[in-house]
Amino acid sequence: MRIQVVTLLLLALTNGTLFAQSGDNMTFVPLFNGKNLNGWVDVNTSKETWKVKNGTLICSGKPIGVMRSDRQYENFILEVEWKHMEAGGNSGIFIWSEGTPQETDPLTKAIEVQMLELDYARQHNATDDYVHGELFPTMGMTAIPDNPRGIRSKSLEKRCKGKGEWNKYVVVAVDGTVKLSVNGKFVNGLRASQRKKGYICLEAEGAEIHFRNMRIMELPGGITTPEQVAPLVE
Repeated sequence: MRIQVVTLLLLALTNGTLFAQSGDNMTFVPLFNGKNLNGWVDVNTSKETWKVKNGTLICSGKPIGVMRSDRQYENFILEVEWKHMEAGGNSGIFIWSEGTPQETDPLTKAIEVQMLELDYARQHNATDDYVHGELFPTMGMTAIPDNPRGIRSKSLEKRCKGKGEWNKYVVVAVDGTVKLSVNGKFVNGLRASQRKKGYICLEAEGAEIHFRNMRIMELPGGITTPEQVAPLVE
């Protein structure tokens, strides 16, 4: 699909204002092709963790770990549909990730785009801030939340649907700033990410989750120092 003339970019990173700018044609390309796992690398899960059926990527959630893109991304718009199959399910997408697990944790240093099923808060006796799309740095990464709850940025509206229902995220990631749209409305963001280029990872975290219609539009690169780029994984 080609986007003529208008592309979502970010302006005035201090306040995260979104604007439309004229420019060259941009193209969305599949990040998951709906047929197999081409373009993805299992980091620390198993052959049974991920499978493809009828255009859907199915994650069993076990063992806990990640699958990463086979290359790094800097500035982009990412679209993905997802649904949990279990009440209280936990998963997410990591962006600008190192693409490797920590020595003491199976997950990765990155910015996480959280995907929680609605019953998670009740099951874990947690604040209801946990019921919808949070954004936060993981494993020592740093960033500034738009809507602070500690280091996490919580959504201003609860727009996620429950188990068995598809949700759609649009993630706009530009120059260390991230904006998240949940089911048709931008409701969350963060800025000043320590890393501005890295891998994209899908998370297995104990519960079955399905992904589909995952595609990405790469945007022009920015001024990124070597320290702001995740290490390459060989």
